[in-house]
Amino acid sequence: MTAIGASEWALAVKAIDGAQQVCLTCHVRPDADALGSMLAVGTALVAGRPGTEVIASFGDEPFEPPASLAFVPGQQLLVRPDLVPAQPEVMVCFDASALNRLGLLAGPAAAAGELIVVDHHASNTGFGSVNLVDAAAPASAVLAAELVSRLGIDLTADIALGLYAGLSADTGSFKFSATPQVLELAARLVATGIDASAIARELYDSAPFGYLQVLSVALGRAALEPQAANGLGLVWTTVTRSDRAVAGGLPLEAAENVIDEVRRTAEAEVALVLKEDDHGDWQVSARSKTQVDVSVVCAALGGGGHTRAAGFSVPGRAGMAVPADEVVAAVRAQLDRT
Repeated sequence: MTAIGASEWALAVKAIDGAQQVCLTCHVRPDADALGSMLAVGTALVAGRPGTEVIASFGDEPFEPPASLAFVPGQQLLVRPDLVPAQPEVMVCFDASALNRLGLLAGPAAAAGELIVVDHHASNTGFGSVNLVDAAAPASAVLAAELVSRLGIDLTADIALGLYAGLSADTGSFKFSATPQVLELAARLVATGIDASAIARELYDSAPFGYLQVLSVALGRAALEPQAANGLGLVWTTVTRSDRAVAGGLPLEAAENVIDEVRRTAEAEVALVLKEDDHGDWQVSARSKTQVDVSVVCAALGGGGHTRAAGFSVPGRAGMAVPADEVVAAVRAQLDRT
């Protein structure tokens, strides 16, 4: 997708301004960019469009807002997916590259009178009636901030906090994108009075003790394959349901940061973490350093994402996860083709 034209922004603003109800959604198992962007825009609409009903949801079952993101304002807007209208007047979708990433809300999104897609994935399929998609944006939060601005709604601390959480998370605390434009936006958000240090602690320096137990086990079984990826190297590990159960029933979302430790391996260009969910499916996270486009690898396996950060899912068989070696073999084959 290319940069967003003025006409697309105008269509989005017109649709939202003319709606009696706006439904907001994001991809399943939302991260800080997805949930933060969605709730920031929801909070902005409540403040700036008092006559408009605003509801927000995501299509997971069971519906459980991430405990690690409970600090993001706007949670009162969240409703279960079954309470979202089957044919929304206007739906705004955040950080989802394709309709199937909306889970239980794919149907309502497809039936919406107007579907506005706010996203920064290069793999975005253009599934909205209005597509605010820019693969050059480092986070959907950048586009959400622009939408708030074009709606003529002033930034408040509550709006800015969600946007900053998404921006910080998807730039790796500004490690992966520290352009003047990104830092200028961060400065504008901090200027509203939010505590950037407190947000960083919530995102990067806070985890239940069970996470340390799971991390220890996952790192202990990590495997390094120096010859994989055409000699660039692959490191991988798993986090199983059993691992999480032993660690006090650690929720899947609490294991997301395991990949950030595994990717530190100096001898591997590509890092992979297979996380088994409660249904026996693998949720696979892939990362690369500088040379491999993991979005291409993951897209070939039914997923997608960004050049240096992507993922895909592997359904289980009869409620059991397929052997991890099979999944890694499929990734290895794709890496050797890149």
